[in-house]
Amino acid sequence: MTPRDLFLVGIDVDSMGGSQRVLHTLAQGFAERGHRVELVGIRPSAEPHVHIADRAYRHLTLYRSPAAPSLQATSVTERLSPARLRAARVARRERDKARARLAERFARVREGFVVIGSPWAAAWLDEVERPRLKAIGQYHESFHQARATENLQLILRHYPALEKSLFLSEPDAAEFRRRRLPNAAVMPNPLPFAPGDPAPLDTRRVGAVGRLEDVKRLDRLLDAFAAACAETPGTPGWELHLFGDGPEETGLRSRAARLGIDGRVRFRGSVRDMAAAYRELSVVALTSEREGRPMALAEASAAGVPCVSFDLSGGVRELVDHGRTGTLVPAGDTAAFATALRALMRDAELRSRYGRAAREHVAPLRAARVLDRWEALFEEIDR
Repeated sequence: MTPRDLFLVGIDVDSMGGSQRVLHTLAQGFAERGHRVELVGIRPSAEPHVHIADRAYRHLTLYRSPAAPSLQATSVTERLSPARLRAARVARRERDKARARLAERFARVREGFVVIGSPWAAAWLDEVERPRLKAIGQYHESFHQARATENLQLILRHYPALEKSLFLSEPDAAEFRRRRLPNAAVMPNPLPFAPGDPAPLDTRRVGAVGRLEDVKRLDRLLDAFAAACAETPGTPGWELHLFGDGPEETGLRSRAARLGIDGRVRFRGSVRDMAAAYRELSVVALTSEREGRPMALAEASAAGVPCVSFDLSGGVRELVDHGRTGTLVPAGDTAAFATALRALMRDAELRSRYGRAAREHVAPLRAARVLDRWEALFEEIDR
């Protein structure tokens, strides 16, 4: 494989999130294969997280500070106030300087690729010259999520001009093709760690991984866990471990106390070694409002941990083969989730069977295999 110049660009690439982890994993993998790689964050993270301690790639952040909160003007007078107009001029100058800085960086490269991590990054890059670089757009959520937000229009506006538009599952790519996006294709996210020994599944711990924010709906998980534990035969000693930080922690602690399970819920915060953390768990649970192809399900499966998840997207259904590697329940049905959780908590043999099948099911997501697919895609585009 010929070494290439590769730029991976996202709005914020350093927060603790699945899409950020994917960009760092790809950057490290490409660099270790001999490519010249630069990971570009447009804005710095307000809460930066170290995804890879010993980076083999360059890392550039264009702005000096995170984006300020957007305050909506309530009147024409407020919108045209001198202070607001001055702030707008400063913001434009800062944006133009950031774009010029990146354009200068692109101009030094003879040829290569820009991998654009989100529709918002694609919109921001639209006015940045990249004369000898081919561009590939990614989308890390589901079509359902795109349709409910501005993302769908951003994708349909900016992605047709790219060499490829990559989605996480074939059902999602098919939906975008139906919206006349002809370059839609599928590229799964790679696992960020090499699976070691499988989890023993004997710890009596249910786990959830991700930021403690509203979209993850961990309130539903607390309710389901409390209901699963209410019937004590077969479930004594089980705990719920939440991995991640975020604004919902105080409310979740209060909810756990009201449900009478605060002694069983552990807030683990941000954890550096997630591969080890998965091996501590016997079940992984996902109760989000929406997901595309959540890395937590892929990572848990790679560690041999069975999953219970709401049926949220084609990507979720590709990661969890219902009744073989884990359990899917109707989205938002907390009672059904509690029933599925209780079944796995009570049945060690079922956990073991699901865990073995899950590990085999996600083997194609190991980093080496996904990087092979990326390099084949580069070759295809260059032909």
